[in-house]
Amino acid sequence: MAIAHFDGLRQTSIRRCRTRTTVARRDPVVLGWASGHRGVVKVVNGRQEGGKPRLDDAARAGWLYYIAGNTQDQIAAKLGVSRQSAQRLVSLAVSEGLVKVRLDHPIANCLDRAARLSARHALDLVGVVPSAPGASSPTLGLAEATAAEIERRLRQAEPIVLAIGTGRTLKAAIDQMSPVDCPQHKVLSLTGNIAPDGSAAYYNVIFALAEKISGRAFPMPLPVIATSPAEREMLHGQPMVRPTLELAARADVTFVGIGDLGPDAPLYADGFITEAELKTLQKAGAVGEIVGWAFDREGRLIEGLTNDRVASAPIPSRERSLVVAVAMGERKLPGIRAALSRRLVNGLITDERTAEALLAG
Repeated sequence: MAIAHFDGLRQTSIRRCRTRTTVARRDPVVLGWASGHRGVVKVVNGRQEGGKPRLDDAARAGWLYYIAGNTQDQIAAKLGVSRQSAQRLVSLAVSEGLVKVRLDHPIANCLDRAARLSARHALDLVGVVPSAPGASSPTLGLAEATAAEIERRLRQAEPIVLAIGTGRTLKAAIDQMSPVDCPQHKVLSLTGNIAPDGSAAYYNVIFALAEKISGRAFPMPLPVIATSPAEREMLHGQPMVRPTLELAARADVTFVGIGDLGPDAPLYADGFITEAELKTLQKAGAVGEIVGWAFDREGRLIEGLTNDRVASAPIPSRERSLVVAVAMGERKLPGIRAALSRRLVNGLITDERTAEALLAG
């Protein structure tokens, strides 16, 4: 499976390609799908913050242009404005983020790399998105592809248990999701949501995901890393924690990030481990971590050290669960390669450049 997503808007792309376009207001509520002159379009509507009529008009203009296929002259007539004003309203819809474009066109190189990665590592799911050199966001493309895959799973009628890790890319993916009505599903966090200072961990995504869906959400009310093995055992024995741990073991599909353990490792940068602990992990050969569990170049979990205190649930069994790693970039290459070789994961969503490096290694 290759997934191609692009942010931004080009009218030539709209006219020549099959697209899925979202016209949205702030605090969106999904109304439905429509087939328009310029593509297959999802309309998202809601009450405009602050009651700004100009954004309401921009949303109407965007709907008329991208869904109904109206010309700017037709939009001007229907809204009772000049053609120049209609053009500005359509532009405003784009600049205010009311319009999103999802390009549903497989790219040959992405498909080829996805197929080769799948064959080499016996992966059950591979998504390769085009690389975007110089992109303003380090998660561009990857977040949109991951959001689409999570939405696809949550729109299934059969009840599932979906587990999710944490991190910047997964947080960006949840931000890209549309609301999903799925009361039949359960979603849970594999990792704790409490930072060392007692505050909520910023990149813990379970609460953001809970706001997007109607299914039941189960957070992990724990620190990411306990102060001692004894504290971890005590925390895992709490009545409010045990059900989430048991649910994690039964997860049908799991999405996790892969953190590097270089000088700017997320575990260290976010304050979950000290510099001394990071250096000790590096000395022990650790190259990456998944929900706090550190592993070496062979994908073997590091014995002792911070792994004795990780309060996260174990990574779900790849025998019964699809465990999808969402990661890209040179810094994460050793960790991604190790996770694939040891089959810590059996699915991967990455970008084209990372896929090329994995295939070359």
